[in-house]
Parts: sequence; C-alpha cells; structure tokens
Amino acid sequence: MRGIAGSTPLATPRLLPWRLRPGWALSVALLGFPVWWLLGLANVVLLVISVPMAMTLWRRRGTLVAPSGFAAWLFFLLWVVLGVLVLWADAPLAEPGGGFSRLLVYGYRLAWYLSSTIVLLYVGNMSERELPSGKVGRLLGYMFIVTTVGGLIGSFFPSIQLTSPVEMVLPHGLTSNSFVRDIVHPKVADIESILGFEQSRPMAPFAYANTWGSAYAFFLPYFLLTWIVRAKMRRRVFGLAVLAASLWPVVYSLNRGLWGALGAIGLFGVVKLLQVGGPRVIAWTAGMAAAGAIVVALSPLPGLVQDRLDNPHSNNRRTLLAEETTRSALTGSPLVGFGSTRNVQGDLGQVSGGDKIGCKACGSPPLGTQGHLWLLLFANGIVGTIAFCAFFAVRFLRHCRERGAYSLAGCSVLIACGLFMITYDMVEVPLYTVMIAVGLMWRASRDARAEARPRARARSLAEDEAPAEEPVPAEAAP
Repeated sequence: MRGIAGSTPLATPRLLPWRLRPGWALSVALLGFPVWWLLGLANVVLLVISVPMAMTLWRRRGTLVAPSGFAAWLFFLLWVVLGVLVLWADAPLAEPGGGFSRLLVYGYRLAWYLSSTIVLLYVGNMSERELPSGKVGRLLGYMFIVTTVGGLIGSFFPSIQLTSPVEMVLPHGLTSNSFVRDIVHPKVADIESILGFEQSRPMAPFAYANTWGSAYAFFLPYFLLTWIVRAKMRRRVFGLAVLAASLWPVVYSLNRGLWGALGAIGLFGVVKLLQVGGPRVIAWTAGMAAAGAIVVALSPLPGLVQDRLDNPHSNNRRTLLAEETTRSALTGSPLVGFGSTRNVQGDLGQVSGGDKIGCKACGSPPLGTQGHLWLLLFANGIVGTIAFCAFFAVRFLRHCRERGAYSLAGCSVLIACGLFMITYDMVEVPLYTVMIAVGLMWRASRDARAEARPRARARSLAEDEAPAEEPVPAEAAP
C-alpha cells in the first residue's frame, strides 16, 4: 500500500508487538536453565536454541568470520560425520553387535558438536553493540550462582530427585534407557561411599556430578570478573558471599579433578596479574594469594585431600579402562575410530567385579568414557583427536599473552578444559561453555586490534604532517 502523496509511507506492521533483541537466544537458554532442568529440558533447550542462532548466522553469511584454527575444527566435524560408517563395526575387547541406542548416542554427541560450533560463531560474529561482552560475562556469572545453589542443595539434601514432565510423557522404553533417563530425570546428587561412609557428590542442575565440577570451574572466571572485580560494592559483597558458600560443595564433593583445575586456574591467574599489573596489583595479588593459602590451611580441605588420596576409589578402574580403550582403538581402527562408545567385553579384567548394589563404581563403564580424550581416541581415532586438540591449542596460544580480561578468563577455561579431558566427558554444557569462552576472547581480541589500527594510522599521519625541524646554522651554535 502506498501512502498519500507527499506523506510518509505507512510502516509495515510487525508480526509481533515487540522486537527481540540481538543475543536473546543465549539469554533464554542460560537465564531459564534452572526451569529447563526441572522440566527435563535443560540439554534439549541448548540444542534447540541453536536453530535461531544458526538462522541469524545464515542471514549474515556474506560477512561471517571465523577464528584462526577453525579449519581444524571443521575437519574434526567432518571426521565425526564419517564415524557413522564404522558405527556398527566390532571393536576389539568390546561386545560385538549393537542396537539403535548406539545411533542415538552418536547423534546426540554430533548434535552437541554442531551446537557448540554455532554458539562459537554466534558469539564471535555479534558486534559489541548487539551482544555486549559484559552481558555474556554476566550470564556466565549467573550460571556460576545457579551451579553453587545446585551444589549446596545436593550437599545438604542429596536424596532429592524429581520426575520431570518430559519424563512423564516419554515412552517407558526410552525412560528405561539409562542414557535418556540421566538427561530428563532431575537429580541433585550422587551418593557414593568413597571414604568408607556415604558422601554426596552434587550434580544439580546438570545430569552428572562431573559436569557439575567442570561447570563450576568454567563459570568461575566470569563470576569473579562480573560479580567481584567489575562490580559495585553491594554486588561485590553478595558475590563474595556466594563464592564463600560455593566452597562447601567444592571441598566436600571430593572432586579431585575440580581441585586440580582450580589450582591450575589460580596459578595462571596469579602469573598473569603479576605480569600485567603494577605495584598495586602485585601487592593486591600477593595479599589475596596469602589470604587464600591461610583459608585453605585452616579449612578441612588438606585433611580431605589426604583422605581422598588414601582412598583412590576409581583409580584402578579408570586406568584399566583407559588402557583397554587405547588398545582397542589403536589395534582396531586407529585413524577413524569406531564412531561411538562400546560396552566392555567381560568385567574389565575382573578388577571391578561387576555391578553391585550400592557400588556404582564397581561396574564396567563403556570403552571411550571416563574422559573426553579417551572418547575422542576411541570414537574418532588419532586423526580426529589431533584435529580437536589442535583447534583449542591454537586458540590458547593466540590469546595466552594478551592482557584483556576476557582473554584471561578464556585461557583459564581452556586450561581447566585440558585437565578435565583426561577424566571428564566434555560433551553437553562443558563444551558449550568452552566455545562461548573462545568466542568471547576471539571477538574481544579482534575488536582491540581493529581499534588499534586507526590510532596507529592517525599517529603515523600526525608524524608525517609535522613540520620538519630546521637545522641550526653552524655559526649559531655555541
């Protein structure tokens, strides 16, 4: 319809009475995460929300950029897709055959790899005006608070578990599958007897206790940045209270992987602060390090660490599983792998003894579990493992010398990720968070370089246009 001559054309009516702000998809996924978890949809929402993210990227396909090393990641994705061709190949030391559930697990992991790729490009290609880094940092800091609350509930009320609405409507054939049940069944903790008595390992609002540990370490740098370092006094006091409360589930979960990751992150952070800071920052860092050392020394942590070392619990099982996984992959399909995990043939050298009531660790986990490194090697072979690790190694080396806050936070996440890969499975929320961290520091670094170029050009022009200093005549010299 044309407007009346000489008047402003009528605006096209909107389909919706409101306009969705850029970056809304990430806010919906993370701000609503506790609700999605209670509904049994936490993991599903993160996958589904990648669709509008991908649509945004498609509309900007002419201007899309990717980080250096992204070719290695694309190659890894291609290698994962090729894994479907060997999905039903018999692997040495594994049970032969396999049903539809193997394709389900393979498709689920592939979906997470694709979703993590999309969120990396989404965060990296949005401008600072459209999706401010501070906003993303606050969302990740909020997720640390959610993780802390879930950890406290799991520590003090470990028996709580719910039947989610999704679990109610799914067929019993699906909910009876342990893999599906873990995803849709909200549970706040696992209860294990590691030190000779029942001990809760918090997991809310995630599907596994190890996922809770990796989420804590990955969200922590952004919580410190947005709720303490760059916060006003009232917000900072609240942040310090949350941080102090979060130490209870960290200490009493007996999570050795998390302890090690926090130590590595802390050491890296101290080194970077000493490197980039002046005397005031150095003094503040030294004071905080001393205070932290005193708190740790006076806490139950040293005694619990010693008790945990004296009770290795799953060490033998993990070592045997890693050996069996490596041997099976290297002898059966060293380049491509077997596409997905496989059930162990027998009971892992008769050491674990098989499943027992009240002893979750006595069973034999599938080959390719108990560490993402072993999953990569078994499912995607040596080639896929190298491609996966190469991408993150390139990103770390590109940013580890930078002084920006988001580079420091992102490199801390990658350090923790490298340690967790030996013992934790990184698919789902952990890998998704790592990709957000990579996207943030990649974009921040790119924007900083773009801002530096005009300033350098302006300085160069100013120097060129400055009048040349005339030489002093010889006779005028004293």
